[in-house]
Amino acid sequence: MYQITFSDQSIIEINHLDISSQMSLISKLSDLVSEDLKKKDEKIGNFKRKGKTYYRLRMGELRCYFTTIKLTLYVEFILHKNTFSDFVFRFKLPVADESVLEQESGFWQYLESLNKAKEK
Repeated sequence: MYQITFSDQSIIEINHLDISSQMSLISKLSDLVSEDLKKKDEKIGNFKRKGKTYYRLRMGELRCYFTTIKLTLYVEFILHKNTFSDFVFRFKLPVADESVLEQESGFWQYLESLNKAKEK
């Protein structure tokens, strides 16, 4: 069982949730054990970035991105499913500011190609 800590961004997102959703989120995070993070699961994924392993817990419309340090689970980001922020973080795009990426015409062409592929 992990001790759970939250980044400022995570706390802000949690505060936007109703009490029931907050409790559900905290419960799911609290129930995680190290074995859960080792096995392949559709609800928990992971990737490495700059030597750090990030885990992603799917909870309905939310995505919790966290790291572990010894017995502490540090929730760095809580993002909404299918949002631009989630996309940028999940695909490890090298941008500090979303507006920089939005100005890249190649990015929009890529997104349009995804839509065209779906339509076929």
